[in-house]
Amino acid sequence: MPPAAAARPPRRRRFGQHFLHDPAVIARIAQSLAVRAGDHLVEIGPGRGALTAELLKRRDCTLDAIEIDRDLAAVLAPRFTAPASVLHVSDALKFDFGALAAQRGGALRVVGNLPYNISTPLLFHLLGFAPALIDMTVMLQREVVARLAAVPGGSDYGRLTLMLAPFAEVTRLFEVGPGAFQPPPRVWSAVVRLTLRRQPLFPVSAHYAAVVAAAFGQRRKTLRNGLSQMLSRAQIAACGIDPGARPETLPPQAFNTLAEALDRARAEG
Repeated sequence: MPPAAAARPPRRRRFGQHFLHDPAVIARIAQSLAVRAGDHLVEIGPGRGALTAELLKRRDCTLDAIEIDRDLAAVLAPRFTAPASVLHVSDALKFDFGALAAQRGGALRVVGNLPYNISTPLLFHLLGFAPALIDMTVMLQREVVARLAAVPGGSDYGRLTLMLAPFAEVTRLFEVGPGAFQPPPRVWSAVVRLTLRRQPLFPVSAHYAAVVAAAFGQRRKTLRNGLSQMLSRAQIAACGIDPGARPETLPPQAFNTLAEALDRARAEG
């Protein structure tokens, strides 16, 4: 077996690994990231290091990479030189991005080809550290990106759209075909930028997530049916919202208005 092949760790199916290898796509991601001097970069899932190599060329930034696969990490480790660049052998779903930002002395810019099997929970985990993040330039399944960037009235508009809308501005960048990966996935991918808002789009109610989840539990239902266990038809109408409307037609602020009505109803008891 040639030395290069012997040094290449096997793909771990349980990690949902599809390794990006197309130089043109890698260059385009790096260009889209628009790295500035002093940036604190965090790469999630560096894999075999194709994008990592581009990021390490910037000597005026710091780079932290998070890799769960110990075999891949062992191969990547020699490329990193602390303190400017550090490889963390860790699960990104459990990683404390707030602590890392405090250690680096500034907010973080996240980049990476996110594993499709955990992309949604990972995005929500990252949102939990919103004050510690500037933006996320990530590759996801194309259908997920469509939901992130959807607008009211469209078929892709739903719970994922609404949960991110108050906290991040979504910009679709470009699509990537299966041939850019090894092995090729069965789906197309897309690169998206999520720019974290310094302040939420609106003061988010404590019941916002619950109202959104209930409304989209069965998306063909009208609001009066989907929210029947939370708000009456009269309470929905009092918010200036048609109880007969379908949830996919409402903007994020409207769901927050309904959540605030639930806040008051629960407080009154």
